[in-house]
Formats: sequence, structure tokens, C-alpha cells
Amino acid sequence: MIAMQYGFTLPADYDMGIVRERIATKGPLLDNLPGLVFKAYLYSDRAGHVDAAENRYAPFYLWRDEESMHGFLNGPGFAGVAQAFGWPSVQTWTPWHASVGGELRQARHATRSVEAIAPYSDLAALRLREEGHARHALECGALAVVIGFEPAGWSIVRMVLWRGEPALPPLPHEQRYRIGHLSAPGLA
Repeated sequence: MIAMQYGFTLPADYDMGIVRERIATKGPLLDNLPGLVFKAYLYSDRAGHVDAAENRYAPFYLWRDEESMHGFLNGPGFAGVAQAFGWPSVQTWTPWHASVGGELRQARHATRSVEAIAPYSDLAALRLREEGHARHALECGALAVVIGFEPAGWSIVRMVLWRGEPALPPLPHEQRYRIGHLSAPGLA
């Protein structure tokens, strides 16, 4: 599996209705995409989201394999996103943990946090700690948890999808999002 995300920070006065409309019309197009476990169409809206520091559109993907991811990135779907919002940096992680529950399509909120890995860290111990974080989030009602590991820049990403408002207090540097649509062909 491969976790992938790109994002766009939009101007403070940007009409986020444009993003919500794009999600509503384009989101269902990936509902049956082979190789995609799920895509969460994440956004934050300063005007309508209490803890949103900025307007953002930041979809998150979980792919079965790199060939499926490359098929999307090399295709018209990604080209359309780049034409609409600009050429993003695409981040990828190898999942240390990926739990995706059967009720995933009911997710309406998400949290994302990234943590730098200090040089010479005990990676085995760190992975065990992150497994504990994932279990705790699931026990608190999370519908999906992806813990991604990235050794080029030495970071960990934690993506947690929730039915309602997140049940856990925010982690340092956590971003909170709403989910405008969730494509989950990997659950079929």
C-alpha cells in the first residue's frame, strides 16, 4: 500500500463553494477506480470551520500499489486538478499501519498530523508507539487510521477519519478537515 496527499492553500477570501462544488461533481468519478482503497476529499474553510486557520483543499489517498497511484498521477484526473489549482508537491508514505473499517463511507471529518523523526531514533519502538496511537484512535471511534512512514525526509503522518467531530484532543501541528466526499472502491 501507498498513502499519498497533495494540498493547496487558498487565499483567505477564496470562495470555498468552488471547492465544495468541485468535490460534489468530480468526487464520484473515482468511486470505482481500480487500485484505490480510498480517497478522502479533504478541505478546511476559514469561514465555516471553527478551527481552520486557512482555506485548504488537500485530498488524501490510500492506494493498493504504486502502479495504481502512477496510473492516476499520469492520467486526466490529476491533470485536471493541476490545471484548476496549480502544480502541487505530491507526498507519499509507506504505511506502517492502515485500518479501514466497513463504515468508512460515513466519515465526515479527518485529522492529519506530521511528526519529524529525530536522527538515530529507535524506529522499531517508534513504530510500536504509532501502532498504539492507531489502536487508541480506533477505540475512540475512528473509522480509518493510516500511519505513514517516509524515510527520505524522516517523517510520520497520521491520518484519522471520523464520523463526527474528532474524539481525541488535537496533537501538536494537527490539521482538521471536513470530508466533502469519500471514494472507497477498495471496500467493495
